[in-house]
Amino acid sequence: MRRLSDALLTTDPAQRLRLAQSGLAMVLMGAGVVAMHYAVYVGLAPSGPVAWWTALSLGGMVVAYTLIRTGWSRRFEDAALALAQMLYAITCGAAAYALVGAARGGVFPIVMVILMFGMFAATPRQMFWVSVYAVALFGAVMALMAWRRPEVYRPVVEAGHFIMVATMMPAVSILAGRLSEMRQRMRQQRVDLKHAMSRIQDLATRDALTGLINRRHMEELLEQERQRSVRSGHPFCVAVIDIDRFKPLNAQYTRSAGDEVLCALSREALAVIRLSDRLSRWGGQKFVLLMPETRASLGRGGVDRLRERVEAMSVRAAGVELHVTLSVGLAEHRAGETVAQALERADQALYEAKAQGRNRVVSA
Repeated sequence: MRRLSDALLTTDPAQRLRLAQSGLAMVLMGAGVVAMHYAVYVGLAPSGPVAWWTALSLGGMVVAYTLIRTGWSRRFEDAALALAQMLYAITCGAAAYALVGAARGGVFPIVMVILMFGMFAATPRQMFWVSVYAVALFGAVMALMAWRRPEVYRPVVEAGHFIMVATMMPAVSILAGRLSEMRQRMRQQRVDLKHAMSRIQDLATRDALTGLINRRHMEELLEQERQRSVRSGHPFCVAVIDIDRFKPLNAQYTRSAGDEVLCALSREALAVIRLSDRLSRWGGQKFVLLMPETRASLGRGGVDRLRERVEAMSVRAAGVELHVTLSVGLAEHRAGETVAQALERADQALYEAKAQGRNRVVSA
């Protein structure tokens, strides 16, 4: 059953919805076909014209389904071809009205259902013009049949039918349009909610100033990497990075100058580190770099490139060109060691780099 459903509706969610709507349209048309053939059975409609009507009505729906199923309809804004199917179904309904004579009153409920079908796909503006088309088309058919077959389509009766159509179709169209507006608002609300959740996620995991991963999220990533290392046996490195003489810089210039340095350093670092690496602002002028599946020898080369890149960097702030350097402590995670212990070793290596004169990388 699942395979049959996938064959008919595909596995793409959006495409499944379009095809399901098209299938519903075919079911509605099928109900109309049954009603037409019942009219033939009781002698109210001619069998030959009804047979042609059946072939054209169902054939048009099958063509629409095929165009959607093959993906051909995706070249249009209305990939579900909902508007085209509605107009075609209304045209078939008007033709049925001209064929069934005394049983023509049964056409109206089917046309109303077709208009209600539009709430799933059509816009309010489209629904308005569909109702205008339906009223104009049925009015023309009623006038034509009252002129050609007045004994069956009595003009006074057709006038009453037209008043009903001219009243009910716009009313149903307005209702369907309102429901369509509600559906579109709900869709927009879902999009807004998704964006809001994404924003909340960013606020929860990103540093507001630099845009880097914040400390809390980095702690989660470090623990995940430790668990992955235990399973795979692959090592990883952590580096604790500190901007040399940052506090005197803030004191000499302004806090905004320090912020400019932090942001510039973050940009330079993201341009140097690997895509798989994760850099976070740990606090103040301190950063932590996670290097998955990396030995200390390879990690040292990476952070040394970062140190050299920052040393060559200049930042324009407080009306002057500022230059900064980095001291880095690097530690390769050891088997059985916690993340906190690896960070402690990296931190101790950082203090050693400071003691040796700054602007260098020391491995633990």
